[in-house]
Amino acid sequence: MRRHRATGFGLENRRPYTDGVVTGWGTVHGRTVFAYAHDFRIFGGSLGEAHAAKIHKVMDMAVKAGAPLVSLNDGAGARIQEGVSALAGYGGIFRRNTRASGVIPQISVMLGPCAGGAAYSPALTDFVFMVRETSQMFITGPDVVQAVTGEEITQNGLGGADVHGTVSGVAGFVYDDEEECLEEVRHLLSLLPSNNRELPPVLDTGDPAARRTDALVDLVPAEGNRPYDMRAVIQEIVDDGELLEVHASWAGNIICALARMDGRPVGIVANQPAVLAGVLDIHASEKAARHISTCDAFNIPLITLVDVPGFLPGVDQEHNGIIRHGAKLLYAYCNATVPRISLVLRKAYGGAYIVMDSQSIGADLTYAWPTNEIAVMGAEGAANVIFRREIAASDDPEAARARLVKEYKTDLMHPYYAAERGLVDDVIDPSHTRSALIEALRVLRAKDADLPSRKHGNPPT
Repeated sequence: MRRHRATGFGLENRRPYTDGVVTGWGTVHGRTVFAYAHDFRIFGGSLGEAHAAKIHKVMDMAVKAGAPLVSLNDGAGARIQEGVSALAGYGGIFRRNTRASGVIPQISVMLGPCAGGAAYSPALTDFVFMVRETSQMFITGPDVVQAVTGEEITQNGLGGADVHGTVSGVAGFVYDDEEECLEEVRHLLSLLPSNNRELPPVLDTGDPAARRTDALVDLVPAEGNRPYDMRAVIQEIVDDGELLEVHASWAGNIICALARMDGRPVGIVANQPAVLAGVLDIHASEKAARHISTCDAFNIPLITLVDVPGFLPGVDQEHNGIIRHGAKLLYAYCNATVPRISLVLRKAYGGAYIVMDSQSIGADLTYAWPTNEIAVMGAEGAANVIFRREIAASDDPEAARARLVKEYKTDLMHPYYAAERGLVDDVIDPSHTRSALIEALRVLRAKDADLPSRKHGNPPT
């Protein structure tokens, strides 16, 4: 057992075993997983030289063995008594997090308050789990915030699970208790390969690949401006209706999830018409880009379900960098080498259509339902631009506008317009959606045969 060297200020006679962190490995669902866990009873779980050296070794072993790394975090940050040695220890962890990104899955489970450097390492990993009323993450605690800014706030109000699950987007998963949280960590591991040179594990779910999806006809309204819950669509398509949604409470206008189809894990990106009509904005773009990069790094095929009216307009969006953040989503799709299949359910307008894995940016197969509308913008807006003078000169502008909108839809927005030009591979019956997507995944399975030694991992959000 490693013990600290008792060289820190005020620590001369205190040399407890483990030095506040337990490291090792075991199995989850029969596969090797490496782990380390802070022990808050010893120095508050703070990181010192020996503490850091143990974490460095288990991280190095996880990469060498090609196995996932799970960290159970409950640490108070750098051990002040050890000064710069503690800071250097964190630097070694951050460097290893970055080098392991895209090589092995890294999962952080927050089981207590984590401040300063203890919050940075989880932010560099692939997935962050938090528990309500138990987990907190912040760079500077409430006392420092009050001293510097005068703001009074609790630990949970500053960096609790719901804050990071709904406001900041740091936490991908939030649960009510530790037992449920750890069970979902195991579930996530069952959907991921051990490393980037392997394919995700296959499981016989017993859900027939040819199962019809007749319910989709009623779930999705034909009218493009009527909302519906895209989660219900996903549940109808995937095996046994089971999906693991990432960032479920953050950027709700887009859904990112892991599920199985034909027993094989898939990554899903889908617009959510029930929230902000499914538009793309800064947070949605960033959320989806990160999910795409993670799936690509670990050889998980991508299915994109498209029902998007465009990007969210507004001064706030423009000034806060919708161009920059939207480009992250575009880059993630263009950079992905895993099988990519997209399906337009109802509408796909403007630049948002291009960005949502259109054929022009490299989707392997693109499908659409018979009700789809793919265009630069909606018919009403297009008619107002193209026929502005004609409408203004008409004796009855409203009747003229209605007639021209109908003509525009008939000529340029009918379901087969994109298919006739090769921009959609097939127009499919909604009741055959599941079977069509699974057949496409089977056709593209050979694309996974030549796995790269390393793909780009995730930058911090």
